[in-house]
Amino acid sequence: MKMPVRTAPGLTDDAGAVAPRRRRRVGHAIAGGSALPDLTAQVSHDARESISQQIFRALRDAIYTGQLTPGTPLSEKEISGMFSVSRQPVREAFIKLVEAGVLQVLPQRGTLVKKISPREVREGRFIREAIEAAVVRKAAGYITDAQLRGLADNLRGQKAAARSNDTAAFLALDEAFHRGIAQAIDCTAAWDKIQDLKAQMDRVRYLSLPDVSPLDLLIRQHARILAALKAHDPADAEAAMRTHLREILVSLGPVAARNPAWFDADEPESVPLSA
Repeated sequence: MKMPVRTAPGLTDDAGAVAPRRRRRVGHAIAGGSALPDLTAQVSHDARESISQQIFRALRDAIYTGQLTPGTPLSEKEISGMFSVSRQPVREAFIKLVEAGVLQVLPQRGTLVKKISPREVREGRFIREAIEAAVVRKAAGYITDAQLRGLADNLRGQKAAARSNDTAAFLALDEAFHRGIAQAIDCTAAWDKIQDLKAQMDRVRYLSLPDVSPLDLLIRQHARILAALKAHDPADAEAAMRTHLREILVSLGPVAARNPAWFDADEPESVPLSA
C-alpha cells in the first residue's frame, strides 16, 4: 500500500498552475449519497510523480483496500473537486484504472468501481508467475550481499507487522520485497509490468489477510525465497517463488465465498491456468 505523501498548500493542475487548497471534510460526498474517503493527503504538487499518476495511485489503493467498494460511482467532477485540480488529470487517472481492470464505464450508469473477476485473478497470477519466476532465477546468480541484507531487513519488518497484526504495513513490505528482487537484476521494467497485471490479485490479497492467508505462512514463503537467493540456487529460488505466487489460488475460493458482493460470476478458462 502506498504511504500518504505530505500535503502541500496547493496542487498543480494539468497546466501547471497552482490551485488553492481548501480544507475539506473526511468523507467527501459523491453521487448516490455515499461518501468518498478523504484521499487528499495522497497527492502533493511537489512530488516527482504527475498529479494524474498520484490520483491514479490514490484511487487504486482505495479500491484495493476496500475504501471504495464494488459498485461505487465515481465522477471526474467530484474527484477533481476533492483534489482541487482540473478534470484532465482525473480523466487520465480514470483511463489507467479502467485499463487496470478496477473501474468500468457502463452506459446510463457512468463510471463504477468494478467487481473482482476470478478469471482475471487467475490470468494475472499466471502471467505474474512466469515473469517473477524468471526474475528470481536470474537474481539468484547476481544478487549482492547488500541487496540480500536489504531483503533480510524487509523480512524482519514483515514479522514485526505480523506480530502487531498490521496488514497495511505487511502489504507495503510485501510489495517492497518483490520489487527488491527485480531491482537486484536491474530490471525494474519487470516490476512495472507486474504492477499492470496484478490489480485484481491485490484486491483478493487484501481480503484474504490475515484469516484466509495467514501472515506467518506468507512470511515463511518469503523466507524460503530469501534462503534460496542467499544460497545462489536458481532452481530452488524459482520453485519457492512459484509456490508463493500460487497461494492466491488457495485463497481465491474462500475469499469469494465470504465476499460474494465483491465478485463477478466465475468464468472458467478452457485451459485451466491453475494447474
